[in-house]
Amino acid sequence: RVRSGVPLSHTTPPLVPMAPAAKKAKTDGAAAPPGGGATGPDTVVVLDYGSQYTQLITRRVRELGVYSVLLPGDASMERITGLNPSVVILSGGPNSVHLAGAPTVPPTFFTYCEANKIPVLGICYGMQLIVQMLGGEVKPADVAEYGRMPVHTENDSTLYGQEMDKSQQVWMSHGDEAVKLPDGFRCVGKSDAGAVVAIEDPARNIYGLQYHPEVTHSERGKDTLRHFLFNIAGVGAGWSMQNVLEEQIAIVKEKVGPTAHVICALSGGVDSAVAATLVHKAIGDRLHCCFVDNGLLRHKEQERVMKMFKDHLHLPVTCIDDSVRLLGKLAGVTDPEKKRKCIGAQFIEVFKEYKAEVEAKTGVRPTFLVQGTLYPDVIESCPPPGSDQKHSHTIKSHHNVGGLPKELGFELIEPLRMLFKDEVRKLGLLMDVPPAFIQRHPFPGPGLAVRILGDVCAEGALETIRAVDEIYINCIKEAGLYDQIWQAFAVFLPIKSVGVQGDQRTHSHVVGLRAITSQDGMTADWFQFEPKFLQDVSAKICNEVKNVNRVVYDITSKPPSTVEWE
Repeated sequence: RVRSGVPLSHTTPPLVPMAPAAKKAKTDGAAAPPGGGATGPDTVVVLDYGSQYTQLITRRVRELGVYSVLLPGDASMERITGLNPSVVILSGGPNSVHLAGAPTVPPTFFTYCEANKIPVLGICYGMQLIVQMLGGEVKPADVAEYGRMPVHTENDSTLYGQEMDKSQQVWMSHGDEAVKLPDGFRCVGKSDAGAVVAIEDPARNIYGLQYHPEVTHSERGKDTLRHFLFNIAGVGAGWSMQNVLEEQIAIVKEKVGPTAHVICALSGGVDSAVAATLVHKAIGDRLHCCFVDNGLLRHKEQERVMKMFKDHLHLPVTCIDDSVRLLGKLAGVTDPEKKRKCIGAQFIEVFKEYKAEVEAKTGVRPTFLVQGTLYPDVIESCPPPGSDQKHSHTIKSHHNVGGLPKELGFELIEPLRMLFKDEVRKLGLLMDVPPAFIQRHPFPGPGLAVRILGDVCAEGALETIRAVDEIYINCIKEAGLYDQIWQAFAVFLPIKSVGVQGDQRTHSHVVGLRAITSQDGMTADWFQFEPKFLQDVSAKICNEVKNVNRVVYDITSKPPSTVEWE
C-alpha cells in the first residue's frame, strides 16, 4: 500500500522544527518552571468533534502544567484566534470525514496555523480531518480497530524520536483509515493490520495520531503528548492552581467593583463552598451566603452543613427552609428533566426573596450571584459538533448552567467554570478549606430528587433513602474506604419485590447502591468492594430500614451510564 506516492517504509530523516519564534523556549517538560514567562502562559485549544474522550485531552494537557480550553469543533476562526493559541488539538469523533456534512475546521484554519507557526495535532477523527482537508484520502477500513492493540512506530521521526522501543500498546476506536497522505506528510506509525496510525509534516508543524494518547490504556500516550507539547511545540508549563486563584480573585474584584453586593447559594458541597471562599477573599463581607433546605437533603444534612460553615469555613450563612413549598410542587412529577427544571425554578424564587432580605438589611440591592458551576456541568449541558444536534448530545440539564431569568436582575459570577472537580479541590486547599470538607463526596444540585426514581413524594421514598444512604456511607467510612471512592450513594427504585422477613412474606422496596472511582466525573468505573462488605451492608439495610427487602449494587461504568441515575 502506498501513501502520498511513497511506500510506508520510507525513512527520509524528518525536519526537526524549532520552537515557534513568538513562543517561549522549549523545555523538556519535567523541570519547566511555573509562571508562564514574559509572554504569559501558553494556551492549548482543543476543538471538540464529539469523542467521548475529548475532555480527557483537556485534562491531560492541564496535568502537564499547560492551560487548555475546549471549543466546539465548528468554532469560528475568530473565536479560535481570540484565544491566541500556542497549540491546537483536533479531537476524535463519531463521524466520517469523507461523508457530506461531516464537521470540519474553518477554511482558513491550516493556512493561519502555518503562517503563525501554531503546531496542530489531530487525534483519531482529527487526524483523518487533516488528511482529508490537505489533499489526502480517507476511506472505510477493511477491518475496524477498537480497543487496546499494538502499534509500531518510526523512531527516527519527530513524534517518536525520543523513544527507544518501536512498539507500544494503544487505544484504538476507528472504522475509517487514511489510504493516501497529503503531500509533505510521512507515515511514522502503523498498526498490525497495516493501517496508518501516526503521521507528521514537521515543516508545517502538523501531526496526527489515529489512536487516543489521552486514554490511560495507551501505555505511552501521556509521554507522547508531553513530547509534542514541550519538545515539538515548545510551550511552557506555566499554569497552576495558584495562577487560577490569583487570576480569579482579580477578575471578581474587577467585575464586582468597590461597592456592589453579591449573593451565593451554598449547597453544602465542595464546589459552592470553594467558590464562596474565593469570592469572600475578593470582596469580604459584601458576600451574603444562604443555605437552602429544599427538603431533598440527606440525613441531618442541614444541621451538619451549617455547623461546618460556622466552625471551619467562617462564612456568613443564612439558613432558609423551603422544603414545604418545593416538595408540594414536586408531588406527582416523575420525569427527570421536569424534576430538575422544577427545582431550578424554585431556587430562583428563593433567590428573589433572599435578595429582597439582603437589600432591606444593607440598603444595597445585590446585583451578582455566585455559582459553583464546573467544566463538566458546562460540557454535559451544552453540546459541542457530528450527531444531528451538532456534535455530541446534551446528557442532562444542570441547574446551574444556561443563565438566569433577566427579571432576576443578577449577573453571574462563576469562578470555577473552567475547572474539573479535582482542580477545584486543589484550589480549596490553597485557600485553607479543611481537607475533611474538600474530600466530601459530590452531592447533586437537585439533591435526592435524582436519587429517587419517579415521584420523590411517593410512599415515604425520602425517609427510606435517607436511612439507607446513612447506613451505606457510615459502613464505607468504618471500613476506611471513603477516601478511595469518588462518590457513593443509595438510589430508591420505583419497584417492589417479594421477600421473606421474620418467617413472613413481604412485598417491599428495592434500593440500589452505587460507588465509583473517577478523576473528574467525566468518566468513571464502579468501585469493586469485597463481597463480604456488600453482604454486611445489605443485611444491615434490610434489618434496620423498614420496607426494604432487597439491595442491588450498580456495576455500570460511565459511559455508558451517568454517575447519577437521573
